Amino acid sequence: MNAVNTQHNDSLLRFMTCGSVDDGKSTLIGRLLFDTKTILADTLTQISNTSRKRGMEAVDLSLLTDGLQAEREQGITIDVAYRYFSTGTRKYIIADAPGHEQYTRNMVTAASTANLAIILIDARRGVLTQTRRHSYLAHLVGIQHIVVAVNKMDLVNYDQATYDKICADYLAFAKEIGLAQARDIRFIPMSALMGDMLVDRLDNMPWYLGETLLEILETAPAAHTEKDEEFRFPVQFVCRPHASADAELHDFRGFMGRIESGEISVGDTVTVLPNGYQSKVKSIQLGDVQMQTAQTEQSVTLLLEDEIDTSRGDMIVKAGSTIEAVKNIEAFVCWLSETAMSPARTYVIRHTTRESKAKVGSISYKVDVNTLEEQATTDLKMNDIARIHFKLAQPLMVDSYSANRATGAFIIIDDSTNNTVGAGMLI
Repeated sequence: MNAVNTQHNDSLLRFMTCGSVDDGKSTLIGRLLFDTKTILADTLTQISNTSRKRGMEAVDLSLLTDGLQAEREQGITIDVAYRYFSTGTRKYIIADAPGHEQYTRNMVTAASTANLAIILIDARRGVLTQTRRHSYLAHLVGIQHIVVAVNKMDLVNYDQATYDKICADYLAFAKEIGLAQARDIRFIPMSALMGDMLVDRLDNMPWYLGETLLEILETAPAAHTEKDEEFRFPVQFVCRPHASADAELHDFRGFMGRIESGEISVGDTVTVLPNGYQSKVKSIQLGDVQMQTAQTEQSVTLLLEDEIDTSRGDMIVKAGSTIEAVKNIEAFVCWLSETAMSPARTYVIRHTTRESKAKVGSISYKVDVNTLEEQATTDLKMNDIARIHFKLAQPLMVDSYSANRATGAFIIIDDSTNNTVGAGMLI
């Protein structure tokens, strides 16, 4: 097996774009793909023909991302569209999230894996209610890097005073919700239609001396690279190939799973939760490869020195880790289902590889995503976001979402339909 498969890839950047209707999200992504030369020739021909049919002189690059027929017809984004491109230095996954309030759940889904958010603002309209909502959601799901892209600068004659006022307005709001203190916020003036300040630096804004959008993306830290994270290994499967004729494998007992954070080395002392047993790592295997060290996002098999009673849903951590098993959790929940949440119902919470039945203990408040005020409520409807206390039947090994996005998140399942009805972020 080559080294590429056994090493953690930290050159990948997942980012999302969000903004109000007609702020130019789809055009921005189309321009990025076009200017980085990652559009296939037949796709370019197809959108050129569509643009001509509409009487446009230039190619409408927004057509590259509006994949649904309904989106093309209405000129809006409904579903989350993922696009992939790469430059000479790194790979990218873009999530193009819909901006409208009725698609809040779609945006939360897209934001949950992103490490950077591009929030578009129309230079003519400034900071809107939707801008505030998108910023709050980006803050809620723990996105560390915010790029505020003041788009359509060509329509305000590239006026620096307009740009400066929008930056000041946004920063004032960001401080209000605690976003400015905890996040890296960058501002950039641009025209996605003309290609100004995305990949190329044209001559229209000599007063802006900062980086272009692509330069910011090229140097943005990838997930898991900014701070030391504690080792978290939820067990997916216990491998015991008793039926094998190979005598070597007769006593084989491997714990298979994906490393959600941190790294592990042969010889490290580990604790298996929730039972608290300790042992040392005897061997780490990735396929047929024996490894000395494994790290975040690698799927490996761990062999321990001692025979420990461990099963799917247990979590292996390093000895002395701060994580503990709990039966009461507090979380922000985004309700995804068209059927309202009922405190009388029993739900199933799936956290990493473990499940537990859960009852709603109390709903502290729900957040009005437009005004950001806290409101009393007794249930949740689709797209609502609320702070909720759950009581669990089985203990879960959890971190706060701010400390670890993998072990700080969970989904809520309706056990009668098996549908995913909510997504939660632990406080």
